[in-house]
Amino acid sequence: MKAIADTLLEFLKNLIDRELLRIGDIPISLGSIFQLILSFLLIIFITQFLKKFLKHKLLVRLGIDEGNREPIAIIISYGIGTLGFLIILQTNGFNLASLAVLAGGLGVGIGLGLQDLTKNFTSGLTILLERKLKVGDFISFGGLSGYVREISLRSTIIRTREGGDVVVPNSELVENQILNWSYDSFIARIHIAIGVAYGSDPVLVTETLLNCAYMEPAVLHNPAPKAVFMGFGDSALNFELWVWVNRIDLEPYIRSSLNFIIEYNLRAVDISIPFPQRDLWLRNPETLIPVSRRSKDLTSDRLEIPQQNPPTVKPPKPLALKDLLRQVTYFQNFTELELRQLIETGYRKRLLESQILFREGDPGDAFYIILSGSVEVYVEKIKKHLTNLGSGKFFGELALMLGIPRTASIRALEDTILFTINRQSFEKILREHPDLYEAIVQEFGKHQEELAQRQQELRALGLVDAAEDDKNPVAWVRKRLKNLFSLS
Repeated sequence: MKAIADTLLEFLKNLIDRELLRIGDIPISLGSIFQLILSFLLIIFITQFLKKFLKHKLLVRLGIDEGNREPIAIIISYGIGTLGFLIILQTNGFNLASLAVLAGGLGVGIGLGLQDLTKNFTSGLTILLERKLKVGDFISFGGLSGYVREISLRSTIIRTREGGDVVVPNSELVENQILNWSYDSFIARIHIAIGVAYGSDPVLVTETLLNCAYMEPAVLHNPAPKAVFMGFGDSALNFELWVWVNRIDLEPYIRSSLNFIIEYNLRAVDISIPFPQRDLWLRNPETLIPVSRRSKDLTSDRLEIPQQNPPTVKPPKPLALKDLLRQVTYFQNFTELELRQLIETGYRKRLLESQILFREGDPGDAFYIILSGSVEVYVEKIKKHLTNLGSGKFFGELALMLGIPRTASIRALEDTILFTINRQSFEKILREHPDLYEAIVQEFGKHQEELAQRQQELRALGLVDAAEDDKNPVAWVRKRLKNLFSLS
């Protein structure tokens, strides 16, 4: 029995070691083939394990972002895998120089047969090295939008908004135009088209659309939203609301939310969104007179008294911002077009309950109108309450125009929304409306005692430039406005 087993083992050994063919000086047997296959499988396993370890463990601990982890892991793991293959061939006696000649000869045939595979492979290397596309980017091309989930040497996987994974050959990403929404960040602009009925107040439409933009949390305040009058349509005045959002990949949800907000607010101020309509003209209206008479006779026998519904009480309309601005002395003579520019120049600021807007001594760099809510005016140093201001009230214009520190503190008594004109916006207004500068000077001239007091306070603080100082308070204001806002 033992002899039979020994004979069988000897036969198998001879079978495995028997030379099947010869490549150059290298004999090829079943044993060497099995050894090469096992070695190659081991290298492939090590390469895949190393890629996952680098991508999900080591590079994460090193703080490398997701977009960089993918190309680093692929290049290092594939490089080590290639080196492993060469080492295995070398240790098994293969002459790499002779193999290079053989590979060169086969390369022409393989290249012709596998053109697409080669093209995708080189395209994959291009994407990984250039890094114009990274894992996690949100892209659009060829009617497809989604997130880059994985980049390999042959293809890229894109996860759509619907949750499907699309495998795209790398050559298509290299050869076609790709819109990468998140190349630097996910911040981008959305355009929302709105049509309002003819006869609507364009200034009120602009104000309402901007109010809607600031009501959506995803809309950024800087860059500020814009309401653009696009033109005169067949049935409507065409506007567009331009808003910058912090996550463009969530654009469908943000657009839906803004549409709800816009419809609600336009309805609240009695601005209608029209639908296309046509006027019907009858060439021979007299032919319908007999028909109308017969209809009248048929309905005259069953007259019904319509039920009278109780009158509905409409809630009071919110006071328009343009009306609030006209309550400010300096803007009383603005035309509606100028008020519209003023509304677009400013921006909305939200205060939470008990949030402090500014304290006494802070620089006077903005002017505020309360759109909703209320604030408390107090002097913090002496713990004295001065007054409360509600919707429609404004404050801070003197500190802004004269560039003087705040004389009191402001704290929100409830959730409050303010319309804000900061120094940059006010400087732009003065440049575009030189007559406003003179109107402000004339208005200050009516309060010379207060001006003299402010001038004295600034002198004590060392905030009055010698070049602008003047015994006449009105002359001092004129010079100070020119210096503060760089007016010629």
